[in-house]
Amino acid sequence: MRTDVTPGGTFPDYELPDHENVPRRLSELQGDDPLILTLARGHYCPKEHHQHLELAAFYPKVAVAYTKVVTIATDEHHALQEFRASVGAQWPFLSDPGRIVQKDLDIQEYTDPENDPMIPHTLVLKPGLVVHSIYNGYWFWGRPSVVDLWHDLRDASREIRPDWDLSVPGLREAWDAGDLSAFHGWDKRAPAGATTWPGPMIAP
Repeated sequence: MRTDVTPGGTFPDYELPDHENVPRRLSELQGDDPLILTLARGHYCPKEHHQHLELAAFYPKVAVAYTKVVTIATDEHHALQEFRASVGAQWPFLSDPGRIVQKDLDIQEYTDPENDPMIPHTLVLKPGLVVHSIYNGYWFWGRPSVVDLWHDLRDASREIRPDWDLSVPGLREAWDAGDLSAFHGWDKRAPAGATTWPGPMIAP
């Protein structure tokens, strides 16, 4: 892995076509939420299927926790669609058959010249594509479990959410004064001074 891609560093803002062949940029997909990013070998690898099946089962919790998931794989478009469908994923899969990410990050899995994949990695990124944690999944046990991700996301969310602890001095006073800038969701969906709950705020 490139030496600048390390906890505290910034992950490159790649733009690649998604499973619907629409160009998507990582920063656009992330928004202002934490992001679980998987750099996957592709559809042919059973280890990828197991990891992504676990992520798909975990995804309902991820969605209500204002967190995003993106998978990048070296599959061509149709194989990428099959990969996504076969694991029941609801998040964007990005196609990189040209190995742009593999080459840029220096993560060629040279022990598999037949498929020429990336060494699989999973990253947890804070807003701005800031790296919180990195897992090298060349061996399956190197990949994060759901429990690992939960701990990472708890720590990252605590760091980036000013309203993580509503008892922090000044938060109640800001709320009562109509200053909602520290309250995630409310800062975008409710006008200043609003007293009506805007309804469920489930991440798209």
